[in-house]
This record gives sequence, structure tokens and C-alpha cells, in this order.
Amino acid sequence: MESEEVSLPLIHEHPMIPWNDLRKGDCCGRLEAISDGYYCKRCDFFVHRECSESSEFIKHPSHSFHSIQLRSNSHNIYCHLCRKDITHLCYSCDICNFDVDLYCAKYPPPEVMDFSETHHHKLTLFKDWLRNRFDCDVCGKFGDNFSYQCRECDLTFHVDCAWNPSEAKHPLEVNHPLHPLKLHKGQRPDYSDGKCRLCSRKIDDRLFYHCYACNFSLDMRYVLKPPPQFVMDLKVHAHQLIFRPRLDSFTCNACGLSGDRSPYICVHCDFMIHQECLLLPRLININRHDHRVSRTSVLGVVNSVCGVCRQKVDWTWGGYSCQKCPRYVVHSKCATRKDVWNGKELEGIPEEIEDIEPYVVIDENTIQHFSHKEHYLRFQVNGFLLEEKKRCSACTHPICLQSFYGCVDCDFLLHQSCAESPKKKWHVLHNDRLTLVTSVANYFWCAACHRMSNGFMYQCGGMKLDVLCGSISEPFVHPSHPNHPLYYIPRVGKKKCKGCSKNVHRKWL
Repeated sequence: MESEEVSLPLIHEHPMIPWNDLRKGDCCGRLEAISDGYYCKRCDFFVHRECSESSEFIKHPSHSFHSIQLRSNSHNIYCHLCRKDITHLCYSCDICNFDVDLYCAKYPPPEVMDFSETHHHKLTLFKDWLRNRFDCDVCGKFGDNFSYQCRECDLTFHVDCAWNPSEAKHPLEVNHPLHPLKLHKGQRPDYSDGKCRLCSRKIDDRLFYHCYACNFSLDMRYVLKPPPQFVMDLKVHAHQLIFRPRLDSFTCNACGLSGDRSPYICVHCDFMIHQECLLLPRLININRHDHRVSRTSVLGVVNSVCGVCRQKVDWTWGGYSCQKCPRYVVHSKCATRKDVWNGKELEGIPEEIEDIEPYVVIDENTIQHFSHKEHYLRFQVNGFLLEEKKRCSACTHPICLQSFYGCVDCDFLLHQSCAESPKKKWHVLHNDRLTLVTSVANYFWCAACHRMSNGFMYQCGGMKLDVLCGSISEPFVHPSHPNHPLYYIPRVGKKKCKGCSKNVHRKWL
């Protein structure tokens, strides 16, 4: 896959790979019938191919004064034409604070509309949003941006209430395999919950397909590509699964979580599974465990807890387990979280057996460490007789009274714990395995404790951890709290460190 990577610096900061994904693009926020594009696995970012070819500067007919520039949105702004929040890419003018999303940049509204289903007279586009305050005569909602106006009737409309280029692409009726549907324009009916019958995502409140008799609404992606009626995958279940597009409460056999709509079922086994759980990977690495974990239909480990969230695991449902550690199990949804799994399916890929031991034992008191191969290191019980200024070459902290290894020929010293740090390891703060780097040319900032160091570091790409932070693993036992082990959780609001009483603003243990 490395050879297929492409760089799109105007669109995204990381290399991307060619991808086909029937979902809304993170570029324009819209669905496209032809859904090929580019994808960043690290960020779960998908961009349509057509959007990726956007120019950095364009002249837009709705803003003829200045050129507008393509950029990523980092603030809460909305499009001056369609009023939608801009989630990622947009064209902006710094001089006028004019912003337009990628879709409206590609399909600018006409200056004059000779015919519209909204109104029978000509409509003129009014561009001076700084002086424009109105109540839309279609939806009744307030507006303070671009508008269409009828000079004869003194009526004013939101741009997207009078004009929408995407409507021309979609037929008024579709004979969908699950249900005959009609194109719905405007606000959703009051009786509808506003969610797709199949996936529970919120449907587009401007344009979607709906059955008024059954209150059956579909997200546009399922109109373009309906789910298969039957699935036969022995890795998921031994029998054929049937799609059931109904609102029914059930518990998914794959992940153990409840669902309320459209599962795949096996009529022989009373087996039910979420649509998205059909795609759960079979064999993966997670950053909480040193070994691979594999998908299983029944965990079978009684009175156990999830290795990620630390909550109880119901042994009768599916999940992930480790073949080498019999009691290590993980919930399906926890194992495949973006902050736990790197997105790589490992089924069929042989596991590499690597030597990650940091030293070779010479005798019971002597080792040869891989960072100092030229000399042997001898074990000392504590550093009581050392000078106060003597520091560990790995963590750069004073040796003090700790046990250490000292070079028999030079001043190279390592704490015993630092000397035992493996060459490679998994860490809760990163989804790929880190490598221990012992020859650090310059100072670096540790991503966990935010301290500067020039000692050993664990590194993968831009992630850099000093050897102390990088060596922390679960369960973590701290001398200030010896009665219970500590586990990593993401930041939840403001917390104070029990050691220094300072606020913890990032990730914490």
C-alpha cells in the first residue's frame, strides 16, 4: 500500500490511499453516487476524487471582489450560501470574512432564476449579507446571509429553500428493494424521528427518501447502495443471515450491545447482529496488549473484565480474546475504537518473531546492553557510593539509591528498570508499536509529560515518549497508591494530579 499513497497537501496533512467508500465526504459533507476518492486511515478522513482536484484559489460569482482560498476549517463557521455548518474544507476570503463550503463553490447559485418550484416569478440573488436580515417566506426561519428575492411580491427566501442543484440528480420516486420511496424536500415530517431506518444516522433535513404511509426514511447512501438481503459468511456465522429492515429491540451476538433497528438474523439459531458488526476484523493488534487478539463468537471467560474499558464482560456474547493469555478479553466495540486499534486486519499475515530483549546476559552480574555494545555493564545494588551528579543515560534522572548497571570501562550508567525496557512495545497513547531509540541527537519533548529530555525515547513517527513514560503499561502500580492498580482512561473534563495538584489538560493515567 505504501506505493499507492498520494499526497494532497491542500486537502489533508497525511499521505492518503485510493479508496471507495459510500459515505459523506469529509471534504464537502455530501454523498456522491460515484464514491471513489482517497482515505487517511490515521484520521478516518475520506475525500471524494473530484473534491481532491479543487484549486487553491478560485473566483466565485457570489464573491467577485476577491479570490477565495481553499483551506481547512478550524472554527465554527457556516456557508454564506446554504447556511450549513462547514465541517472541514471551505473557500474563504480573509478580507471580507466570506466563507463557502466546497459544494456551493462547485455549484454556485444562478444570479437570476426564471423558474423555481418555490415561486412563479423571477428570483434575484441578493449578495449583501452584511445588510440582509429577513424571515424566509418558505420555511419561516430567520436569515442573515445570501437570499433570493422576488421584487414583484416583496418575498425573500433562503438560497437553499429556492435552489438546490442536487435535486436534479435524484428521481422523485425510487423502487427500492426494501420499500417504494418518494423524494422528500424540505423539513422532515413532524411524526418522523429524523433517523434512517437502517442505520439510525440523522438524515439530511433538506433532501431524503421517505414513505409517508409507513414512516420509513432512508439515508441517501442506502438509496444509492442497498444492503444485501442475504449474507453467507462462515467467519461471521455458520448459517445464512437474512436482513430484517424493522424497528426491533435486540442484543447483538457479536458485540453484546443493544440495537433497535434492522439487524441481520439467523432464523435457525436466534442469532442477531448489527450491520456494522458484520465487518468486524478477525485478527488485530490493540495498544493495550502485547499479543494479537482474535475475534470469537463466544468469549467463554466467566467473571472477567474488558482489557480496555475495565467493565464486566458477558461471557455469552462475542468479543476479542488472546490465545496466549487465557483470561484476557476485550469488548468488540472497545477493541476496534479509533484510539485503541490502528485499523489493520492481520488475518492471513504471519506474525513476525522479533528479538525485543534489550540485553544479553554474560553472567549473573554482567550484561551487554544493545545501546552500549562496546563494553559490558555490571549490576550494582544501589547508587549510594556514586557521586550525586551521576545520572542514568536512559531517563537522565539521578541514579540515587536505585539499583543500576554501570559500565566497567566508562561512565555509562543505566537504572535497572531502564536497562530492562524492551526494544519495541505497545503503548496506550499510540496505536502502532513504538521503537526504543537510544542515540538521540537533540532534545525532544515527551508527548505524555511534556518535559524536555535528551535520553532514550520510544518513538513511532511523530509520537515521542521519554523512556519513563514509554515504559508505563497496564496495570500500573504507583507507590503512592499501592493498594489498587491504575489503568489508563482518556481525559474526561478537568482533573487534578494527586501528586502535584496541577490540572491535567491532556491524557492522563
